[in-house]
Amino acid sequence: MRIHYRMTDHIAANPPPARKAYIAIGASIAATVVATVTALGGCGGSDAMAQSAEFTVSSPDLASGSFGNKYVLNAFGCTGGNVSPELRWQNAPAGTKGFALQVLDLDAQPLGFWHWSIYNIPATATGLAQGAGNAAASLPAPAFGGNNDFMDTGATGGNGNYGGPCPPTGDKPHRYQFTLYAYGVPDLSVAANAPRTGTSPLYGSILNKGIGNQLLGKASFIATFGR
Repeated sequence: MRIHYRMTDHIAANPPPARKAYIAIGASIAATVVATVTALGGCGGSDAMAQSAEFTVSSPDLASGSFGNKYVLNAFGCTGGNVSPELRWQNAPAGTKGFALQVLDLDAQPLGFWHWSIYNIPATATGLAQGAGNAAASLPAPAFGGNNDFMDTGATGGNGNYGGPCPPTGDKPHRYQFTLYAYGVPDLSVAANAPRTGTSPLYGSILNKGIGNQLLGKASFIATFGR
């Protein structure tokens, strides 16, 4: 009887030292992966993944990406309903103690135009109802409407209320950026030693720089309008 002997049979049965090292390293890596997965499964791995979910804000009223007439300003040549749109958000960062909302016309000259600002929205909130920005009493306590660029014009029914879009006729559609901030202080104005009547740019600076690492996250979306 003939025995067919192949070099590969010898190598498989007696791997050289280098290959033995690779096999040992591979086994070690596999064991580490298994241990890590097991640890995640037994130590709140699903919670860790849930916490890393993206913080987002959106509006079902602006789902088309543009403003309907119901949400457009009723002043300065525009004839909309000036109703503030509904907002919804999810996956707020851990440790959030309050939210702030600012809405800016990115295309207004020369430095933009602030349409809506709300501060100290409670951490338990997951949205704002349609029309919540049209009267101070409609906001969830202890939230308050901040001054925007309609201040003292009477166009919004009172300082701090929502003011809808109304760009100049003939402009290309303007972009209106809604930005929601999550922060880790219970009262933004107290933490920043700023008056509640402070301007939107002042509070924007406080949120983005002034409170430092107490800004836990921010989310935004853009809707457009032109006429």
